[in-house]
Amino acid sequence: MTATGPADALVFMGGTFDPVHNGHLRTALEIQQWMGVEQVCLIPSKVPVHREQPGCSSEQRLAMVGLAVEHEPALRVDAREVLSDQPSYSLLTLQSLRAEIGPARPLCMVLGMDAYLGLASWHGWEQLPDYCHIIVVCRPGYVYEPDERMRRFLRAHETRSLGTVLGLPCGHVLMHELTPLSISATQIRQLVAKGLSPRYLCPDPVWHYMQQHKLYVIEEDS
Repeated sequence: MTATGPADALVFMGGTFDPVHNGHLRTALEIQQWMGVEQVCLIPSKVPVHREQPGCSSEQRLAMVGLAVEHEPALRVDAREVLSDQPSYSLLTLQSLRAEIGPARPLCMVLGMDAYLGLASWHGWEQLPDYCHIIVVCRPGYVYEPDERMRRFLRAHETRSLGTVLGLPCGHVLMHELTPLSISATQIRQLVAKGLSPRYLCPDPVWHYMQQHKLYVIEEDS
């Protein structure tokens, strides 16, 4: 198998992005800089299968991510899940990406620790390393205590070498310590519902879009 370089790796973060905020964007940018890749791609889900339904449409969430990364060359948006008529399973997305980029290029899926802890409930989760590496973002000093099933998974796939991940197409799990901004989409939705401004928690174009389309506003009974 031929080794490749960092610039060859395709790195992505999936998510509901309901709405996208500065915590998402800062994490993606720090991952891009740490890995030395050209870009990190954000892939909004159409209909999330592991969490509550979003507060706005998939097209609106896609539009907000597009506005958020419009002027940041290190980040881009990918609409494949929103445009797909299939469920937003990570396995299907990985199969689509792998078919697009070929068998040799490194493909990396970035997950927060909360998502990783629930990995065993995902559709086809044990097949994920057949298509990608998993980069798990965890807070410094976090102690991970997996159950036996996840211990076996980690023993089979864990690496501590970024070079290994960047040099092979798939197959590994790499934990990366990073202190994310303490911002949540729930916090933003709650502020907007109360008639308060979420400015500085999300990019201004995203906030302007929310205002224009009256997203997350609770309509009062007349």
